[in-house]
Amino acid sequence: MSSSTLLLVLDLVGIAVFALSGGLVGVEKKLDIFGVLAIAATSALGGGIIRDVLLGLAPPATFTDARYLFVPLVCGVFVFYVHPAVARLHKPLIVLDAAGLGLFAVAGAKKALDAGLNAPASVGIGMLTAIGGGVLRDLLVSEIPTVLHREIYATAAVAGAIVVVVGDSLDLNSTAIVVVGAIVTFAIRVISKWRGWSAPRPA
Repeated sequence: MSSSTLLLVLDLVGIAVFALSGGLVGVEKKLDIFGVLAIAATSALGGGIIRDVLLGLAPPATFTDARYLFVPLVCGVFVFYVHPAVARLHKPLIVLDAAGLGLFAVAGAKKALDAGLNAPASVGIGMLTAIGGGVLRDLLVSEIPTVLHREIYATAAVAGAIVVVVGDSLDLNSTAIVVVGAIVTFAIRVISKWRGWSAPRPA
């Protein structure tokens, strides 16, 4: 699989997963269909737009490829009409958000590497790609962004991005390293949530 095809697949799958997660947040907050679609699109596209702007890619892919807008809108409509009972949304939200976090972390790091950025910068771009949409989503629904809580969130994204950067430096198969990186981020996020792990805070 070529690098451009791999990045497109990662982007679109990540967009779909974060759109579902964002749509569920909108449903949980009892928003109307426009609100649900807005939250779904913001969650799905925010991180990618931030990434492309930082990489000097203008206009961002979101505004040049109709699929980037079509996917979150379809996912938002889907969630609006077939969502489970609000009381049962908590676990699906965690799983979807963790999956989106992993996909965007590795996509951001890979795109940064392909653009010629060094290893630390690529890890940073991967993290920002992963957390950007979630931060905007939380702000829109008047919540403190998850990344600012004590939960392990940005750290999980950094771990996945590091896997991609290290794998690239070792010239390993691109598809394999992004899959492993996404799994690492997903696992850290889900396990930390399950076990109640948290980032350090002042005494």
